[in-house]
Amino acid sequence: MAIDLSEWRDLGTSTVSDALDRAGIAGQIPAIAPLEPSFRLLGPAFTVRYGPVGQDAGTVGDYIDEVPPGSVVVLDNQGRADVTVWGDLLTLTAHRGRLGGTVVDGTCRDTDIALEMDYPLFSRHRWMRTGKDRVQVEAVQQPVSCGGVRIEPGDLLVGDADGVLSVPASRAKEVLRSALDIARAEQAIREQIVNGATLRDARAAVGYHRLQTRR
Repeated sequence: MAIDLSEWRDLGTSTVSDALDRAGIAGQIPAIAPLEPSFRLLGPAFTVRYGPVGQDAGTVGDYIDEVPPGSVVVLDNQGRADVTVWGDLLTLTAHRGRLGGTVVDGTCRDTDIALEMDYPLFSRHRWMRTGKDRVQVEAVQQPVSCGGVRIEPGDLLVGDADGVLSVPASRAKEVLRSALDIARAEQAIREQIVNGATLRDARAAVGYHRLQTRR
């Protein structure tokens, strides 16, 4: 079942991360960051897994023409820093296809194009050496690992200046309810502080202790 994105659009990764913690879900993907702090991404995962090149050399980016609009491409290249699996031609195609963004557990290049087109590209590394004839696509739309986080096709990817995380599609409604509760409580606390309350008093007035994450 498709996830309704409308109520997610105003939620930042910090709020969603707290909601994941409340649910006991480890969906925060470490060490992957946007090229530009203003970049945001939101959408269902379209997953691609890479492996070492075989005798036939395989392909690197032909999958891109099959990605539905609004999807976030998730590339599992095992965090490799020595070869890229995303560059300008993929950025141009993704932008034209109105994709939701790209998350690379590995390396990207031609970052000036992504910045120029305001395309939400999140990556572990950036370097210029091509992955062509060095890696190949092993699986498309199969479960992948991204920074140690299991991501299945259709899981929700959320990204902003603080990083990127994945919400399992099967638990998206639960996480959304918690995230909205947390967002409302923290907004109320901000308003109390602006009006002169201490942080302790503001939290007590809002009852924020009831919304704390479970450890």
